[in-house]
Amino acid sequence: MRVLVTGGAGFIGSNIVRAIRRRRQDAVVLDNLSSGHQSNVPADPGVHFIEADVCDPAAVERAMKDCEVVFHLAASVGNQRSIKDPIQDAQTNVLGTLNVLETARLKGVRKVVISSSAGIFGELKGLPIAEDHPTEPDTPYGASKLCAEKQGLAYAKLYGLGVICLRYFNVYGPLQRYDAYGNVIPIFVSHLLGGRPITVFGDGEQTRDFVNVRDVVQANLKAAEARDVSGAFNIGSGTALSINDLVERLSVAIGSPPAVKFGPERKGDVRHSIADISAARRAFGYAPSVDIASGLKEYVEWAKAEAVEAV
Repeated sequence: MRVLVTGGAGFIGSNIVRAIRRRRQDAVVLDNLSSGHQSNVPADPGVHFIEADVCDPAAVERAMKDCEVVFHLAASVGNQRSIKDPIQDAQTNVLGTLNVLETARLKGVRKVVISSSAGIFGELKGLPIAEDHPTEPDTPYGASKLCAEKQGLAYAKLYGLGVICLRYFNVYGPLQRYDAYGNVIPIFVSHLLGGRPITVFGDGEQTRDFVNVRDVVQANLKAAEARDVSGAFNIGSGTALSINDLVERLSVAIGSPPAVKFGPERKGDVRHSIADISAARRAFGYAPSVDIASGLKEYVEWAKAEAVEAV
């Protein structure tokens, strides 16, 4: 089987590409390298890399040739980045997704797995968060990812295209590099390894559902294999961890006490978050297996080896 991974030079996408190759399937990677890294793409004859933008119809058509499945991860990611540049956010997340879906329809693709985000929910009304929780995004990023979901599910209804949207919570793991707009774990680790103080926004008692990238890869592969399944599904660990607890766990994993300073709460950040993952478990057998202690240890070891530092 031949698959396309848009955003395949990025953190999650490159982990999916590696998993696909372990299955001895061929992969096409489409990435403009705006946030991905060429070094993430395996130097493998079974991996074909195309440096192009997901908003380029001709490039997407070329990349999708003879592909049975599309993992669509190319995106402008993050609440704070979207607040800074909402136009770019919408161009990539809305128009880029529509371009992928229309090309998949024309090419007769069997399944499109769209990477979405828990950012679509906005301020939460209750916990844990199930798929039917109200979707009231607080940022352009949340709104654009919700729009991408709606586009995908509309294509599923209109054209019979197999579409599954995976709503990621806080993903972490190897190949996730420091990005000031990105996940809190690489930001904290890059500062701790560099002997720099870390900033906790708010009182640190806000909670997040941290899910390891290996479990996210598992969810993508199982979603692609699921027959006669479409819809949107939460992908998390099903557990919550406070930011203060995260700091303590990282300091243990790194082996040095942290220097912590507290800053004001940030616009667009929710107070608490934990996923109800029972729907994905029922629909395609999703079952997270990486606990937070071993996952953080693995990530810290990778970061040390890669000399990940804040810039």
